[in-house]
Amino acid sequence: MNNEALDTVVSAETPEGIMIELRPAGLTPRLYAFMIDVIIRMSVLSMIATVARSMEGIGISLYLIVAFLLEWFYPVAFELSRWGATPGKRAFKLKVVMDSGLPVTPAASITRNLLRVADFLPFMFGFAAVSMLIRRDFKRLGDIAAATLVVYQPLASPKVTLDNVEPLAPVRALSPRDQAAVIAFAARAPRLTADRLDELAAFAAPVSGDDGQSGPEVTRRVLGVAQWLLGRR
Repeated sequence: MNNEALDTVVSAETPEGIMIELRPAGLTPRLYAFMIDVIIRMSVLSMIATVARSMEGIGISLYLIVAFLLEWFYPVAFELSRWGATPGKRAFKLKVVMDSGLPVTPAASITRNLLRVADFLPFMFGFAAVSMLIRRDFKRLGDIAAATLVVYQPLASPKVTLDNVEPLAPVRALSPRDQAAVIAFAARAPRLTADRLDELAAFAAPVSGDDGQSGPEVTRRVLGVAQWLLGRR
């Protein structure tokens, strides 16, 4: 069983009152992502050190400035980018968001990264590991203080189109309200995942004679009824 299967799902409400589901990332992928970022930072510092050797006193100052910026602003800069994640997190399809699911704010990103000092205690991110293991949302101390989450990026789902759906006459007469419901369902189809589409189609299955059944074929037949109701016969 991989680590993703062990992760849970939390619900969040956007300012518009829309409920969304977020899948927080557990300790293992975040540790691997952190290691990649450490390697990147160390590689940059190594290159700067090579250049600094030939610059004497100025070179030492340059090295210290770059080391400071990488330590404290490397994660902030990437988290505030359009990806919302450092290269390490992007490699594991993770991103940092607010508890509401919205993009992380500058204040929250700075807060969660400044508190890495507390997360590091007593040694090797001990407090962070304990906090993440006892919470269902896998938050470290910095995430708790900043009201942020590290979540898996949602996977792009194949869109459903009605172009290749054969029209199908309903097996019984439908009231205007039922007709409107089936047509509205078909209109939403391209914005739904396949699993959610099958789940909703099961409720409308009686119109195609598939009462009590569900699955892709049932969904196609329900969508076929919508096509028929729209006059595409």
